Amino acid sequence: MSTTRREQRATKDALGAAISERLVTEIVAAQRERGVAHVVLTGGSMGGLSLQSLPGASGIDFSKVHFWWGDERFVPAGSAERNDLEADRAALDALPVPAANVHRVAGPDTVPDAETAAAAYGEAIREAGEGLFDVTMLGMGPDGHVASLFPHHPAQRTEGAAAIAVHDSPKPPPDRVSLTFECLARSRSVWLMVAGAEKADAVAAALAPGADRWDVPASGVHGTESTVWWVDDAAAAHLAGDTATA
Repeated sequence: MSTTRREQRATKDALGAAISERLVTEIVAAQRERGVAHVVLTGGSMGGLSLQSLPGASGIDFSKVHFWWGDERFVPAGSAERNDLEADRAALDALPVPAANVHRVAGPDTVPDAETAAAAYGEAIREAGEGLFDVTMLGMGPDGHVASLFPHHPAQRTEGAAAIAVHDSPKPPPDRVSLTFECLARSRSVWLMVAGAEKADAVAAALAPGADRWDVPASGVHGTESTVWWVDDAAAAHLAGDTATA
């Protein structure tokens, strides 16, 4: 049975430290149980903070860790707009992870369009195996979007695909590649990592009874074993009760 819980810390920095420490624990546990760990990363400052404990972490065989992304902006490699650049700077450049284990989404410097990039990314996921993600980390926008699945955007409706091209994104850049709800649901544990008062309304809306993912996409992502809302005090301002702080 899948469970949902909230982990709350006073500040964004404290939240990032707690997430990164727990990520080390989860990777070690996945390798102990299955020999390999598959982790889905997110962009932004929370994405970088979530990786801060990996360099120098003990007990992880980095040759058997695979990194993926929940979404990527369809811009060239090395662009400051790419999600993978933050992860590289925060940790990946310092880790002994084989390049083949870092599953990046192709950009316009290597493929003609976002559809081609999404198809290739989906194929890589299928080759890795169904139900493979141990931890999927997602940020959330003030509008409640996760990955590149935005409120009232037709990309939400995609079925039968692991990844999809997203055009006319309400947040620039307009062209992106995103995992679908169907693919995100193949995660053992989903972590929604949210900090800041500007996101408090969206957090409350996503956790409200009967929330509809069409209106608040973050409400529609759940792990097969657990879903964890990692929030700082500011993001949790409109919530009450059921808070785990250990």
